[in-house]
Amino acid sequence: MGANEFGVVIGNEAVYSKEPDGPPALLGMDLLRLGLERGKTARAAVDTIASLLEAFGQGGGCSADNSSWTYHNSFLIADAKEAWVLETAGKWWIAEKITDGIRNISNDLSIRTKFDLTAEGLIDYAKEKGYWDSSQPFNFIKAFSMGRVKDKPSPYSREGRCRILLEENNNTVAPQVMMDILRDHDAGVCMHGGFRSTSSMVSRIDSNKELTVHWFTGTPNPCQSFFKPLFMAPTTELPSQLQATLAPDPNTLWWGHELVKEKSPKRLNVTLSNLEKQYLKTAKELIAHPERDAQRKSLFNEAFNAEWAFYKKEIYEK
Repeated sequence: MGANEFGVVIGNEAVYSKEPDGPPALLGMDLLRLGLERGKTARAAVDTIASLLEAFGQGGGCSADNSSWTYHNSFLIADAKEAWVLETAGKWWIAEKITDGIRNISNDLSIRTKFDLTAEGLIDYAKEKGYWDSSQPFNFIKAFSMGRVKDKPSPYSREGRCRILLEENNNTVAPQVMMDILRDHDAGVCMHGGFRSTSSMVSRIDSNKELTVHWFTGTPNPCQSFFKPLFMAPTTELPSQLQATLAPDPNTLWWGHELVKEKSPKRLNVTLSNLEKQYLKTAKELIAHPERDAQRKSLFNEAFNAEWAFYKKEIYEK
């Protein structure tokens, strides 16, 4: 997941298809990053990812711990004007422009009969491979999905649970609502254990790019984390403690949070919840006052310093 200075935001998910895994090539995270580096709009990011996929393919180990674990990718791509879902199966891709309502992605293909763009030859290829019965409207998920396809995702799956929560809040999908959804434990939205959430992000995309704000935790388990607001600016210097390390290091945000979560979980939850409420309020005020540019640019570091001061006190002074 990530965002760029033009207000384009992309998230990606692992998906699995009938197409075999290719040799080492571009990973989903590579495609996401390149889409953000080159795409000034959501549509441009779609085109960038699609063209790179066709030129170089996707493949290779997707885990530092297990290089044999591979998958294909689904992308949710948005800017202030439009949003797209781009899904892949090997070198093949399909994209749907989201025109109304809500949309989410998870670990299954989701595009069915409504789509706007495809790789050239996709439908002919599906027919040739026997994935699609040409007597029926082309349905991407039914053609390329590995498993049995249901009419809608199970409410006990992450995709189904998130859809329910989004539909319940369709008229009030505000940053706090999205944070609450990411903290939901039904169906493993807020995942713990071996596949726990590593970090979380919520974005409010504004037509005025100066007022677009992204909230990042930079820490695992959103139910025990603080979403810090970042108004992106070219001159923003981020704290060095954001650099994560594989080995435990209490002088980094990720590991500092881990230590305090184990040592003082109740104080952690109360302190971070209070900080988040404070900075949600401040961010809202700064959006309402575009002239307060300097304060917007410094807000992330201010929020980070408040969180880091709490960790240092818990780790070194008690």
